[in-house]
Amino acid sequence: MKTSTANLLLVLAGAIWGFGFLAQKNAMDDIGPMLFVGLRFLLAAVAVLPLCLRELKTAPDGNPVTGAWLGRFAGLGCIFFAGMALQQTGLQTTSVTNTGFLTTLYVVLVPFLSWMMLKEPPPKLIWPLACLSVAGVYLLSSGDFSALNSGDFFVLIGALAWALHVIFVGRLSAHSNLPYTMATVQFFTCGVLGCVAQVFWSSLLPDQTWPTRIDIWNAMPEIVYAGLISGAIAFTLQAVAQRFTSASIAAILMSSESLFAAVLGAIYLNERLSISGYTGCGLIFASIVTTEILCIRAERLLKRGPAADTIS
Repeated sequence: MKTSTANLLLVLAGAIWGFGFLAQKNAMDDIGPMLFVGLRFLLAAVAVLPLCLRELKTAPDGNPVTGAWLGRFAGLGCIFFAGMALQQTGLQTTSVTNTGFLTTLYVVLVPFLSWMMLKEPPPKLIWPLACLSVAGVYLLSSGDFSALNSGDFFVLIGALAWALHVIFVGRLSAHSNLPYTMATVQFFTCGVLGCVAQVFWSSLLPDQTWPTRIDIWNAMPEIVYAGLISGAIAFTLQAVAQRFTSASIAAILMSSESLFAAVLGAIYLNERLSISGYTGCGLIFASIVTTEILCIRAERLLKRGPAADTIS
């Protein structure tokens, strides 16, 4: 797969996640965040399982499907659950627009963490593009982060988990060459942890009781969309596409979810943005388009020879 194609798939995943925020927000009217996460990703695991089984069946000799790899995939699922649970909890008290853009703070964290943990300094052009994305987030908040509520802070903490997730997805996907198996184990781990967390949540907090069957049924359209489309399809696209691009570039491209979340919030939830907010959206979108153009140019230069080094 070409890098430019992989990058377009990551933008598509970002768009699906952005629209998925509406389903995540609406579901909170009927069921709690942990049960929603649990049901959503158990459904996603079932949806991707046939691809996983086919991948394992058709894998060549020497396929690295071992207990160690499955353990790594499960560990990835734990990081995934942390990010998703914090994000979903935050959505109870903050807007779809804020959730989308605050989540994208992982864009600036990925290059730093990649450098610190993996000793992989990113291309020089990634730094200004990452800063451009963060500047967009700042403008979206109208330059007043002091107005953030508890839900916003949950989402902000979750951004660290998402940064780690982006890094390890790229690492594990490239080395294992088992994207569907990785996605299935990740989803199953997250789903189980979500259901277990719901048990503790309801026992520790008296007001967080188990929802009724009617409540779950009312939330089923959101669970299905979030599980099959936003979960199984989008996160599997990430697992496949990140094998062909860097974690830093992937982070910027997937930040497009914030742009789509803002548009959807304005259309369906009447979440209006200020002039600075729309300017912030524009900056983030500009960083995404610029990244894609640079990667397409890089592919063309690489075909011509060493001149490709001039873009980094």
